[in-house]
Order: sequence, then structure tokens, then C-alpha cells
Amino acid sequence: MSDAENQIRETLSSNAVVLFMKGTKSMPQCGFSSRVAGVLNYMGVEFADVNVLADEGIRQGIKDFSDWPTIPQLYVKGEFVGGCDIITEMTLSGELDQLFETEGVAFDKDAAAKIREANG
Repeated sequence: MSDAENQIRETLSSNAVVLFMKGTKSMPQCGFSSRVAGVLNYMGVEFADVNVLADEGIRQGIKDFSDWPTIPQLYVKGEFVGGCDIITEMTLSGELDQLFETEGVAFDKDAAAKIREANG
């Protein structure tokens, strides 16, 4: 197992929600990362952000780990959920709320409803 893979596994086992992204949750450095971090921040979800731009090993390692070619990548309880398009669809359909409820992840239900209202 590579150092990057060990680091990824450690991060996933230590945090309920992890977003591998370009930039940080307070300063995203790509529109797709910004959208997913924005949704999570708006919904009040506590999540670890991993800036893939800071480490080329992690940047490639997470793509290999998930067998998913793009960043950002959202993980909940160690399971890969998806990238920007999937998270956007899940947010608008309510599936993301259901996933968070099932996995015991705290989030603001009113904020989630407001996202759907604004995009309905």
C-alpha cells in the first residue's frame, strides 16, 4: 500500500464526512469543489477537507482509490458517494438528506429544504 493510500484510509477512518477537493472549504480553488463545499457548509455538515492541490500523491491516489477520474470526491462513513454532479442531484432530490440521516450525520434540514426551494 502506498503512503498516499495509507493517508487516504486514515483520513476516511478518522472523519465521518470527507471532501477531497481542489482548495479548502474556506477557499475552494475550482467551481466544482466550491459547489460541493458550499452545499455542505450551507447545510451545516461537519466535514474534513483534503486539498488535493497540496499533494500530487493524494491527488492521483484518491482517483485510483475510488476508481473515479475527477475531483471533488465526497465520502460519508468511508464510502465514496460521488462528485459534483452526483452530489448536486442528490441534494436536489433529497437523497443526500436521507444518506446523512441513515449514517447519523448532523445537518440542517431547513437549509437543505431551502436549497431545493431555490432550485425547484
